[in-house]
Amino acid sequence: MVLPSYAFTRRAKLLKTDEFSSVFNFRKRVSGRYIVLHYQCNTLGNARLGLVVGKKVARRAVDRNYMKRVLRELFRVRQDQLQGLDIVARPQKQFSAENFAEIQQEFIELVENLQRKLIKHNDEHEAVL
Repeated sequence: MVLPSYAFTRRAKLLKTDEFSSVFNFRKRVSGRYIVLHYQCNTLGNARLGLVVGKKVARRAVDRNYMKRVLRELFRVRQDQLQGLDIVARPQKQFSAENFAEIQQEFIELVENLQRKLIKHNDEHEAVL
């Protein structure tokens, strides 16, 4: 039995502006109270994450960095469930350590919602073929 790797390596990151733009231009997303996940399928076989935390959401850099750390960690633990997806996580509302359990639960629900959407889309696509 091979255990999945939980490392957050360079190949698990969206780095270039074009990569972010292609995900945003695809215009597919799932959203919750705190977080929006923009997504697009890729052909790499592994999930990649991009983070966008604007100054409108959190004015102080220390708050924006905390939010990025939390989202990166939540993605890192669940990246094996998101194979073949490019995801850009964008907080809509500021959160802090007091909200961690709520953020964690919301991220899990968004990932499950995303998986259901992809399964439904694949079933529809196969029915057409």
